[in-house]
Amino acid sequence: MTATAPPLRTPTRRSLTRLLLVTVALLGALLAGAVPASAHAALTGSDPKDGAVVATAPAQVALTFSEGVALDANSIRVLDPTGKRSDTAELVNLCSGDIVKYGVRLRTGIPNGTYTVAWQAISADSHPVSGAFTFSIGAPSATAAVVPSQEVGGGLVGVLYGIARYAAYAGFVLLTGGAAFVLACWRRGATVGPVQRVVVGGWLTMTAATLAMLLLRTPYTGSGKLSDAFDLNGLRAVLETKPGAALISRLLLLGAAALFVSVLFGAYAKREDEAEKKDLTFGLAIGGTVVAAGLAATWALAEHASTGLQPGIAMPVDVLHLLAVATWLGGLTTLLVVLFRAPGIERAAVLRFSRIAFWSVAVLAATGVYQSWRQVGTWSALVDTAYGQLLLVKVALVAVLVATASVSRRWTARLSEHTAPEAEAASIVEQRAGEPEPEPVTVPDDGNDTKRAAQLARQRAAMSTAREKRIRDADPERTGLRRTVLAEAGIAVVLLAVTTVLTQTEPARTQQAVDRAKAGSQVAVADRPVDIRLPFDTGGQNGKGTVELTLDPGRTGANDLHVYLQDPAGKPKDAPEVKVAFTLAAKSVGPLPVVPDHVTTGHWSASGVQIPMAGDWQISVTVRTSEIDETTVDKNVKIG
Repeated sequence: MTATAPPLRTPTRRSLTRLLLVTVALLGALLAGAVPASAHAALTGSDPKDGAVVATAPAQVALTFSEGVALDANSIRVLDPTGKRSDTAELVNLCSGDIVKYGVRLRTGIPNGTYTVAWQAISADSHPVSGAFTFSIGAPSATAAVVPSQEVGGGLVGVLYGIARYAAYAGFVLLTGGAAFVLACWRRGATVGPVQRVVVGGWLTMTAATLAMLLLRTPYTGSGKLSDAFDLNGLRAVLETKPGAALISRLLLLGAAALFVSVLFGAYAKREDEAEKKDLTFGLAIGGTVVAAGLAATWALAEHASTGLQPGIAMPVDVLHLLAVATWLGGLTTLLVVLFRAPGIERAAVLRFSRIAFWSVAVLAATGVYQSWRQVGTWSALVDTAYGQLLLVKVALVAVLVATASVSRRWTARLSEHTAPEAEAASIVEQRAGEPEPEPVTVPDDGNDTKRAAQLARQRAAMSTAREKRIRDADPERTGLRRTVLAEAGIAVVLLAVTTVLTQTEPARTQQAVDRAKAGSQVAVADRPVDIRLPFDTGGQNGKGTVELTLDPGRTGANDLHVYLQDPAGKPKDAPEVKVAFTLAAKSVGPLPVVPDHVTTGHWSASGVQIPMAGDWQISVTVRTSEIDETTVDKNVKIG
């Protein structure tokens, strides 16, 4: 019994154009949200802390990062209240073990006031990061320091770099997947023009995108000015970095890929002896796999997989992930082109691709689970971070794509039940059309043989194209397969865009580490002065009483301190000596001694008491009631 296609119209050029426009719109929205790139190496701490008020100028300013970074003498700048640089431009490596920490030394004799720390670096996964914060010496003040409002990696250069990054992924998918489709599924495809254009187009796209990324690398990680793309000194500096080395390696591998493509569509396509062609297929498969794995490794060695947890495992897993994506989506694109543009494809070839696509999805799922665990870490990060949310979108798209692919598999199964050769399909077309093939139009002989021959050639070409299209459209199973494969390709384009955005988004595990670090450094700010009341007993005669201490405003920076002593009856009580000390044990700060002045009976005070940073401070009060009778009472208080 002959299967009947669903009553749907065959995709037209208009429907293809609409799909392209929707895809471009979605892609534009995704890439627009991708730049400026989110930070990857994040600032997890600083000394002094953001907003801290220190009593005296520190010898240096130190920054702690979540992962390895590349810095130079101008990466950390400390600007005084007038906007002038106060550091010596001497980068100090303070890294120890897994702690990534760098600093700059400050000049001696710098005045009090608010200082701005502006920093910029390149994270270990190749993305530029930047930021700024302030601290004060003595007391906060107004500042004229200006830092760039645009994040590094943003602006027009960031948009162009993001487009080039996407194009590089797309080119890799078409080049690798198209070649794999020919060698593993449809050897005759090496002689088919549309298939050749897919693979060669992938090579050209990837090469152009890699060159663009190499030129844009200097402004992308630095000034943000497009004109710096042609700065030879900047290009030389880029080549000395890990991302630059990866891009150069990619270009060299693309040279090897060009040789592979020329053999595939040259000697291989022309080879007619099956035994020789089989041997050449094996050789091309081995060589192509090596080149494709090398191209995939240029991403793995320079981006997310190369840093963080288990890089030794993550990098080969990332290579497998990229190869599986390319085999699946690149093969899918090639099949789509064949179904719409090629005169015909053997049903066995479609079945072979269906099996390869299944195993590609299996590898994709396995490697994706590992990558998700590595970059996300916790279930809460899936919904609490931008990376986790994008990952959920990617998973949803993969699920929709797999569901659509299952429909394609059903059409493929139906397709395998009908093995009529193309000649028979042509006969079916003739019967359905109800009329014979149109005869060529006779061109009058005007004596111009060249003109007449050209006209006849155009007529024959048009008739041949129309006949091939009627043969393709005569198969209902092929029509249904074309529609589902077209839908798969549209989803795949958006999926690739989401993947590109993920590579530019801070991993969820890193984001949560930064959030925890910020939470640990933040202390609730009191909405009123610190006010504590403690009983004391020095052990001597009249040694009992109560001490009351007030710290106003009870925040970092300068404070007014008041200490009151009362006897058990609640009356003011004098003592030979009263001392106060502040200790921040978590940061090994203190004790910071304060000796208040005696004001009146039972009252001592001190002004300008400096609390250098927020935290859980221990306030200790020492009361001496005689030459030998003395005690110390203390209490922990959060000071913000």
